[in-house]
Amino acid sequence: MKHEHVPVRAVLLICAATACFATLDAVIKALSARYPVPLLVWARWAIQALAIVAWLAPKSGARFLRTRLVRRHLVRGGVLIVSSVMFVYALADLPLANVTALSYAAPMMVVVLSVVLLDERVTPARIAFVVAGAIGMILVVRPGSEMFRGASLLALASAGCFALFQVLTRKMAEEDPGALLFYPAAVGALALAIPLAFTLESIAMPWADVMTLVSGGMAGTFGHFMLVLAFRRAPASALTPFTYMHLVWATMLGWAVFGTFPDGYALAGIAIIAGSGLLITLHERRRASAARPSRERRNDR
Repeated sequence: MKHEHVPVRAVLLICAATACFATLDAVIKALSARYPVPLLVWARWAIQALAIVAWLAPKSGARFLRTRLVRRHLVRGGVLIVSSVMFVYALADLPLANVTALSYAAPMMVVVLSVVLLDERVTPARIAFVVAGAIGMILVVRPGSEMFRGASLLALASAGCFALFQVLTRKMAEEDPGALLFYPAAVGALALAIPLAFTLESIAMPWADVMTLVSGGMAGTFGHFMLVLAFRRAPASALTPFTYMHLVWATMLGWAVFGTFPDGYALAGIAIIAGSGLLITLHERRRASAARPSRERRNDR
């Protein structure tokens, strides 16, 4: 069996990207106590859309804006913005590590959606990993405990929407990567700007909060850029396990900034969710490797 070499620089980029995402989440959580959630989500995506234009326009002009898949981009962007809004509402009410862990239920949900929407085959291993992930989610939210409230359900619904977003991304694999980055951010910013313009009263935001929000938005944007750079240096299947560093950063920031730390049940659930996600990644990687030679043999006939 051929072992895939993973460049150290790509791994470091992934770890830095997940640290950026955890920082963005911490900033949004801190500001959600003082500002409306839709405003924070709008700022997050508006900053990313502007940063992507500033990054790509000098290199490729308007080429990354050209697409024949306008409707798909609108649907994909709409799904992402719904996921983002639900995630931030959950983040405002629950510990950072718990919400982040529930968001990592998305890989298990991708397996389910891939069977339903992409007609992929159900295997015993897939079923086992999904069931294990579900057990992890139950340990994190614990029905009957103080953690089991509306915000927990919002976090799970957000993960479901993000899983759908990932499946839609797979169906648009031939699209320009710049377009796949820009359009969800632009759709999110525009979709939220319209209702905010008519319903939001003037808000006096101190410059310190403005700079904090901008810094958080830029952290998220840099995180996406570092993901792109990392995936240029190594296959996604080899790097995906390192994305679970996000859970480590979220736990550390939750403790350092907000004074919260998962209890034993939640830690066990987080570990099971992470383990299930990693095993799904390795399983899908092996299936793809096994399918490749068989396709090549058929093509040689």
